[in-house]
Amino acid sequence: MTVKSDLEIAQETAISPITAIASKLGLSDDDYETYGKYKAKISLGVLTKNKENGKLILVTAITPTPAGEGKTTTSVGLADGLSKIGKKTVVALREPSLGPVFGVKGGAAGGGYAQVVPMEDINLHFTGDLHAVTAANNLLSAMIDNHIHQGNALNIDPKRITWRRCMDMNDRALRSLICGIGAPSNGRMREDGFDITAASEVMAILCLASGYEDLKQRFGKIIIGYTYDKKPVCASQLGAQGAMAALCREAIKPNLVQTLEGTPAIIHGGPFANIAHGCNSVTATKMALKLSDYVVTEAGFGADLGAEKFLDIKCRAAGIKPDAVVIVATVRALKMHGGVKKKELAAPDAESVKRGLPNLMRHVRNITEVFGLPAVVAINRFKDDTDEELKVIEDGCRDAGVCAVLNDAWAKGGEGARDLAEKVVELCERKSELNYVYSLDMSIEEKINAVVKKIYGGEKVVFSAEAKEKLKLFAEQGVGTLPVCVAKTQYSFSDDQKKYGAPEGFTVTVRNLKLSAGAAFIVALTGDIMTMPGLPPVPSAEKIDINDDGVISGLF
Repeated sequence: MTVKSDLEIAQETAISPITAIASKLGLSDDDYETYGKYKAKISLGVLTKNKENGKLILVTAITPTPAGEGKTTTSVGLADGLSKIGKKTVVALREPSLGPVFGVKGGAAGGGYAQVVPMEDINLHFTGDLHAVTAANNLLSAMIDNHIHQGNALNIDPKRITWRRCMDMNDRALRSLICGIGAPSNGRMREDGFDITAASEVMAILCLASGYEDLKQRFGKIIIGYTYDKKPVCASQLGAQGAMAALCREAIKPNLVQTLEGTPAIIHGGPFANIAHGCNSVTATKMALKLSDYVVTEAGFGADLGAEKFLDIKCRAAGIKPDAVVIVATVRALKMHGGVKKKELAAPDAESVKRGLPNLMRHVRNITEVFGLPAVVAINRFKDDTDEELKVIEDGCRDAGVCAVLNDAWAKGGEGARDLAEKVVELCERKSELNYVYSLDMSIEEKINAVVKKIYGGEKVVFSAEAKEKLKLFAEQGVGTLPVCVAKTQYSFSDDQKKYGAPEGFTVTVRNLKLSAGAAFIVALTGDIMTMPGLPPVPSAEKIDINDDGVISGLF
């Protein structure tokens, strides 16, 4: 039997006009504006609706592997499952970046019969939000170089400019470059480089801002570099914040689409989880809570990255907390954590699942014991999984005091997630208090140590000489009360991506620190984190095509 691709399933499914989806949420004509037949932007005025917030469900996962965990598929399937059992539900997700779409992953809108649609639009240009972020970022870059060219009244040291240009594409050739080459009219020659748009502080700010005024104020606080006497220079000193906010006038509004089964989906923002906080916008989540009784949202990568930042950064900023947490696991991924190579994953091997189980258990412990939140493990089922392998996970979860539920949303849509939905509703009724990993009055060093020891299972943190200089500088600037955003590999609890499973006793090295003053957090850089990824030997872009009727193929 031929297995249909995600794109084929999406293209063959009849979906409702976006006006019908808006009607499900009780939106009036003044509450949204359509972008074609199947997309819309929701007005920020919806945030003022006088309605009690719904229940918030966070979907996270074990440490990612090349085998895949299906976190977005589980999120979409769970939302459809909740709709199946009669709950008014919205799924709130991040926007895909073109980098992964054309690089390794292909489409990023769920999979199988648990997808958000229109899949092609969401994965490509969507409503232009990422382009607006790119334009705002690069406007600031242009204004920096223009200021220096026009006399440099702010005394900016070109060698201490920290702001980089960006584009939403994997292009390793742009990581480091020299700009201003040629005639004097081309500007001052200096080192520069590009980040991918999802790694831009503009994206992080868009996802944390509460409205236009807050957006503008945050843009103004961006530190673009330092003067010759090492004083910070902000975007507001260049007068850039108003124009940057104007470019993001439409981008700040969340996007409304739907799942294959007609569950409303709000998709907005997409900061990376290993360099920023890795979840959709505060505005989108708060809006979804006003429009439904249950909101399913996800955080990027494993719970040590996305969920930790969702809870310690986003929840703090937004004044929200999850009522329940879903931790996605797969037999295949646990086999990899147990030492099995990717090409051998199809062979039954319950013992390797057992060896990989400590990775899942550490994530469970972090959510339930460190953060104090009720959790359920969703076993995202694959066709090669054996009953014996599944039982290993179920038994391990039972011994740890957490329930494990099989999730078959990829093959069956909402019906395949019905049991998971029932369990989540049950968990949402439990009383819980969110415990943060650290308090804001702790020093920057203490906060990073708390994350490494409590969440990662590490023994200690070592700061490089450059990082120590930044600690001293930040102390002088009085920004030590900000939360920390640890940038590390997504493939391990440690800062070494080759350490699978649940390593212990390791040291995390902070090689540098970066103040994201507009986003209001301090980034701790560990390992070799790339802010501009490169394309793989065979990029997904090679498989993507379009025919004479405008129908796209090969997206996933």
